[in-house]
Amino acid sequence: MKAGVFLDYFHFAEFYDTLTKNVQYPLRAKRIDFLVKNYLNTNTAGNLLLDLACGTGSLSEELAKLHYDVIGVDYSPAMLNLAMQKKFTSQLPIQYLCQDMKELDMFGTMDITVCMLDSLNHLENFQEVQQVFQKVSLFAQPGGLFLFDMNTLYKHHEILNQQTFLYDTENVFCAWENQLIGDTVEMQLTFFARDPETNQYSRSEEYIRETAYPIPKIEQAIQQAGLLLLEEFDADANLLHPERLLPVSEKTERILFLTQKPRKK
Repeated sequence: MKAGVFLDYFHFAEFYDTLTKNVQYPLRAKRIDFLVKNYLNTNTAGNLLLDLACGTGSLSEELAKLHYDVIGVDYSPAMLNLAMQKKFTSQLPIQYLCQDMKELDMFGTMDITVCMLDSLNHLENFQEVQQVFQKVSLFAQPGGLFLFDMNTLYKHHEILNQQTFLYDTENVFCAWENQLIGDTVEMQLTFFARDPETNQYSRSEEYIRETAYPIPKIEQAIQQAGLLLLEEFDADANLLHPERLLPVSEKTERILFLTQKPRKK
């Protein structure tokens, strides 16, 4: 399999929403909202929320519906183009910025930052994960929250390892092939997209890498960035009941980390 990471996701962006219909963005947004209200213990309407690696804006849209002032950041112009199309339709007051989250540069501090759906696993190495933690900490309001999730070693070794997944929708067929190298899953996505007008198919490919890390290593990086680790949850469990969070187990596939920048004394 060809190795490599193409962060613009030029081909993947076109099919991303079709292939992620099972993500349940409204429920994930409600879970974020529950945690924010529970740990900030205040009315969160109007709080400034940064959605890192926002992709096509699906989560940003749901969080804006919950009355957060959302700024979405992504490195992929192709993804952001689709996010802007959603914003044009919904007319929600979301601001989108094309930035590399490792080089995050905000105009002020954020009340809440989120980075969901294992986006941090896509970074090239753990040093880049540490860079993001440092940037989030820099632009976090004292007392502000940082919620992020990451795929686990269990998921990479037991669920994704050497697996092939096939997706067949009305206008695209996708073959998703995984190869595990160490703790990194290299993914080759081959798309066969149908042109509705001509009924002809075109072929394209995307290559993606995700690396999983030991939990203690992530916890240490959180501390080194000057953030407090408040809780760890199973990110995908009980989504139909966003307030019913479960602890991490040995078979947790994605962990939700809840952290906070210390308040000023």
